[in-house]
Amino acid sequence: MTALIDRDKVLSHHLLDSLAVLPYVPAGSLLDVGSGGGMPGIPLAIACPNLRVTLLDSNSKKCAFLQQAAIELSLPNISVHCGRVEQYHPSVGFAAITARAFSGLADFVAMTRHLLLADGHWLAMKGVRPEDEMAHLPADVLIDAVHRLQVPGVEGERHLVVIRKADANS
Repeated sequence: MTALIDRDKVLSHHLLDSLAVLPYVPAGSLLDVGSGGGMPGIPLAIACPNLRVTLLDSNSKKCAFLQQAAIELSLPNISVHCGRVEQYHPSVGFAAITARAFSGLADFVAMTRHLLLADGHWLAMKGVRPEDEMAHLPADVLIDAVHRLQVPGVEGERHLVVIRKADANS
């Protein structure tokens, strides 16, 4: 479920990288878009048992893995949805939407806008600070913060871009 070949880097590059955003995850509900192998959704669900986490991926094999992982790890706060994010329309939105290596910021916002609560936040996990991507965000969203994340065992830069709808809390 991962392209990472070096087993020694799994802890730092997946688990610790996922948990680095924990201080910025609000209570309530989180959608992990393009969840793949479950990062960051599964580690966040383990760390925050009261957080309702939905793992979304369009690949049915990955979704089957995610469902089995939630069962094996006894994580009742996880649900899995298999399908394209643009076609996902749950009855209630999410307090936070996160993605790790999913798309550029503008596409991330555009594809998930309908899923974010009015006062919710997008939590985009990035490597190098994405200045160009931030410059191309639509005018009706605001960047609340860009946090440089310190991930033990990861030498490259890691950033979390926190974005919200402009009409929320303006």
